[in-house]
Amino acid sequence: MNNVLELRGKRFIQADKTVNGGGAAMNSKVEVTVEHLQRLKSQLKNIKEFWEEENKFFDGVLVSVFYNKIVAKSNRICGLFKGKNSNESIVGAKFNQERNKHIITYYVSVKDLEKSIYLLSNVADILEKRFFGKINQEIFQNKDIINSKVFKDVPISMSSFKNVIADVSFIEDFRVEQPDFDNRQSIITLYDVNREPKELFEELGINLLSSRILDKQTVFLDKKQIEILFEKAPYLVSMATVNLTKLSPDDFISNYQEKRMAIPAPSIEPTVGVIDTLFDSRVYFNDWVEYHDLVSNDIPKHPDDYRHGTAVSSIIVDGPTLNPWLEDGCGRFRVRHFGVAVGAEFSSFSIVKQIKRIITENPDIKVWNISLGSNQEVNDNFISAEAATLDRIQYENDVIFVVAGTNKPSEDIIKIGSPADSINSMVVNSVTKSKLSTRYSRKGLVLSFFAKPDVSYYGGSEEEYIKVCEPLGAANVAGTSYAAPWIARKLSYLIDVLKLNREVAKAILIDSAREWNEKPSPEEIALYGHGIVPIHINDIIKTSDDEIKFVVSDISEKWNSYNYHFPVPLKDEKYPYIARATMCYFPLCDRAQGVDYTNTELNLHFGRIGKGNKIIDIKGDKQNSDDFLDEEKNYLFEEDARKQFRKWDNVKYIAESATKRMLAKRSYQNTNWGMEVKTNNRLNPADGIGVRFGVIVTLKEINGVNRIDEFIKNCTLNGWLVNELNVDARVDIHQKLNEEIVFD
Repeated sequence: MNNVLELRGKRFIQADKTVNGGGAAMNSKVEVTVEHLQRLKSQLKNIKEFWEEENKFFDGVLVSVFYNKIVAKSNRICGLFKGKNSNESIVGAKFNQERNKHIITYYVSVKDLEKSIYLLSNVADILEKRFFGKINQEIFQNKDIINSKVFKDVPISMSSFKNVIADVSFIEDFRVEQPDFDNRQSIITLYDVNREPKELFEELGINLLSSRILDKQTVFLDKKQIEILFEKAPYLVSMATVNLTKLSPDDFISNYQEKRMAIPAPSIEPTVGVIDTLFDSRVYFNDWVEYHDLVSNDIPKHPDDYRHGTAVSSIIVDGPTLNPWLEDGCGRFRVRHFGVAVGAEFSSFSIVKQIKRIITENPDIKVWNISLGSNQEVNDNFISAEAATLDRIQYENDVIFVVAGTNKPSEDIIKIGSPADSINSMVVNSVTKSKLSTRYSRKGLVLSFFAKPDVSYYGGSEEEYIKVCEPLGAANVAGTSYAAPWIARKLSYLIDVLKLNREVAKAILIDSAREWNEKPSPEEIALYGHGIVPIHINDIIKTSDDEIKFVVSDISEKWNSYNYHFPVPLKDEKYPYIARATMCYFPLCDRAQGVDYTNTELNLHFGRIGKGNKIIDIKGDKQNSDDFLDEEKNYLFEEDARKQFRKWDNVKYIAESATKRMLAKRSYQNTNWGMEVKTNNRLNPADGIGVRFGVIVTLKEINGVNRIDEFIKNCTLNGWLVNELNVDARVDIHQKLNEEIVFD
């Protein structure tokens, strides 16, 4: 077996984008007509009248744009509203019921609305008089037909005309949306209309306590307050969800064994954070757990309230002793356990606020386990408030949450529940001992696109339950709650013992689950995520003799972060390998943007360096090309880019097929391989600056030859510092670093 290699010492080079495309682009599948322009103008006039009659408490107006497809950032409004700055006025985004079109809500001034009406009127007039009432892409691009001469005697410029035509070619309708009323949905998120929520609610006659405000847009309301809001200003509601009131259920088989188990005293073991129900200090591993009870003494606490949390912590501390078949080689872990909920009804809103404080006050802990989840299904059009909070915390802090995939409370509940829709977290579903999805596991995807769960692990079933320690002794259990802590153990080992950053650690685990499965079906991803993580840590940080596996990490500072110094060994001037790569990063997310949740896109390119120092990408991905020659435009429809290359997903997996006939690849003048990470942002260009990425690469020798020694030698000669992820060596280092120095 070969050790996974860590390459350090040669920073990625940062480069700005050299070109920015060619201006407004019209939808090739649409013909814009005068009738369509007139209809849109009429809709905007009606919207203007609606807002004039409305007794609103903010300056601007809300307009929802119904697009005719899933639109890329470059195809959204750039002539109407605020022109090229219109993206900055987006306050919400969702898909239609069929999931194939965008509905994007803008907050603009009355002046912007009037200007748009004026532009549509003039563009319709010009189209009628000079272009026979209609225009298609062929005419749009023809400079002999559309040129400055045509626009000599008209009230708007050629560029304004083309920008509006381009906009309209992607737009079906303009509307003011009115959400459906449901007084059970107590966590309310408002559109951002530049008003503080407390002030806004006072105008509506609602007295909102500061403790009921999660952030600038999200609040917790009682039934009466919800009724007032929907009566007076329903159009302000961007999202509404049911407060998480009950835990997603778990199976407990209460065959308690009261035999006292022995465990040594803790020493230098890493600490994993647990946020769960209460912990019972009477258990045999009590010395390994630092317990903080954060549930108010005013809330009754029953014996059952201690079962779930105690069981979860028992796996993290001593899981392999309790379950020898799941011996992972990671040892034991200390736990800092925060009891935030009882097993009966509770408020997720208050728990989320507690989590923010817990993380701030415990900066030494990098890995946190949350095996709490909602019975309610996640929404298809937005991330839950609980999950969004976890995502924000992970963006702002060097931590990672491991979250249980939630269990079915009944057969009619299919989709996962909050906070398992957290994009930055590691979400874990359950499988049986035979590696089949359990009957209680719920399904992703999230926002119809993101691969949640991330991975699967053994969570117990009738075939083989998970043995845990509860207050009364050992018990057999089943649930995603008991799959998650095993992954938390592995992450802590990678981060706290092997000293890898969280991006690399997450990428390693996902890669180990994925292996060479290039195209799992949507059904497989919805249940298993990227796959089942191997049991033993050696099967994660070691690889077969015919594979070279290495990790790299750096920070994106500009559009292109690149490194062309990967000296892959040659055989007869060719590369006898197939390759794959997995990348993870933790982007800033914006819940108010709905389905367009992740602000930053990092796109991974890896492969040989061909002619002109261009990377021959192993996936054939030609997005983000800086070559805009007409014959080499590499444009993909947004929907296709999301499906094929996981655009906007914060986990990237690219791979060559291991099933097809494998042939050695030719080499070029530059015999190295290269890696590029291209950065794009939806809103603020600064969002992508300082985002760390971790990548794990696997090269599989097609003839079964072990070439790792040659690779290590080549890397050293190229200036890399090469570290082997050797378990025994790293454990020795970890112990030495944590030894107490005694001075005489």
